[in-house]
Amino acid sequence: MGEHKGLRVIPGGRERRPEPLWREALGEHLRALRQGQRSTLVDTAGRAGISPQYLSEVERGRKEPSSEMIAALAGALGTSVGDLVGQVAEAMRRRAAVPAAVVVGGDRRIVAPASMTQPHAVAPNAVLLAA
Repeated sequence: MGEHKGLRVIPGGRERRPEPLWREALGEHLRALRQGQRSTLVDTAGRAGISPQYLSEVERGRKEPSSEMIAALAGALGTSVGDLVGQVAEAMRRRAAVPAAVVVGGDRRIVAPASMTQPHAVAPNAVLLAA
C-alpha cells in the first residue's frame, strides 16, 4: 500500500460525505450546462426571463427556484424539466457512490473522494490519518 510521510492508512476507516442540498446540486448542474454552451449569465437569464443576479444566486445554490423557474431555465438551456431533474438526480447518485476518505492533519479533518487523497492503490474502505 502507498504510505505518505506522516500519514498512515487505517483499514476500515470511512466517513460518509454529506450530501449536497438539492438547490446546490441543481445550481452546479445549471452552471455546467450554461458554461458548456458558452452562454453568459446575461444571455441565459434573458432567455429565461429572470435577472442575471438571480440566475447567479441559483447557480451558487443560494436560492431555491420554483418549479416554474426551473422550467424557464431548462427551456433557456435547451432541455426539458424531466431531463434536467434526471441529470441532477444521477449526478447526486454518482457523488454518493464515491467512497470518501478522512484525512486528519493537525487540527483539520478533510473529507474527500478517496481517489484524491491516495495516489497509490489502497483499499476502498481505508482512511489516512496523521501519524
